[in-house]
Amino acid sequence: MPRYRQVAYSFGPPLTRACKQLIIVTTAAFAVTYIPQQIFGWSAPYAWFALRPYDVLHHFYIWELVSYMFLHAGFFHIIFNMFALWMFGSDLESLWGREKFLFYYFLTGIGAGIFDVALNAVLPSATGSATVGASGAIYGLLLAYGLLFPDRPIYLYMLIPIKAKWFVVIMGVIELVSSFGTPGSGISHVAHLGGMLFGYLYLRGPHLPSVSFPLRYQEWRRARLRKKFEVYMRKHERKDDGGRWIN
Repeated sequence: MPRYRQVAYSFGPPLTRACKQLIIVTTAAFAVTYIPQQIFGWSAPYAWFALRPYDVLHHFYIWELVSYMFLHAGFFHIIFNMFALWMFGSDLESLWGREKFLFYYFLTGIGAGIFDVALNAVLPSATGSATVGASGAIYGLLLAYGLLFPDRPIYLYMLIPIKAKWFVVIMGVIELVSSFGTPGSGISHVAHLGGMLFGYLYLRGPHLPSVSFPLRYQEWRRARLRKKFEVYMRKHERKDDGGRWIN
């Protein structure tokens, strides 16, 4: 009889737990902020939770460094970010684990906000407008993906294959050039660069824990358990030897 083999096809990686939770929370925040603003003109969430460098520097509104990540300026904005979170974040979470992934996500997102605020402190005209969106964290994920999976293909416009490492370089150059463009475009290229910068310092910086730390910790735990097991076996071997005849 002929044998049939089941073949599974999937578009993109499986949606992992932390990525799913982030997508749900971010989408819910978008639904209760952007839609009421468009219908009723309710702008209070953006006034209190968008990242405004002046508020952080002069009023110490530190929560804006986190809350701005869950606000978005439009449907295409959130769709692109959540799509990228799924496509790049799921593989990273599968590699690192949930806790490590969430730490990196918020590190790069908050780092992007800090970079935005710091630049505004030096050049007040550089990033004076409010910033919303998870793009800083998304660009941090993109950088990590390019470093950890450099030769994996990414399809530009769903057609043109390009290695992840070169895709990261291209996106970084685009953001760098765009950051010197005309102000008022509505896109914080500085925050994008900040997310990539903090991600790179975390992954490659000499004074910060690297992504291999969890692996070293697991190896240390396995070695410790192996040593305990060996001590346990030696104790039992000595007990057994005490009851044996030796010729």
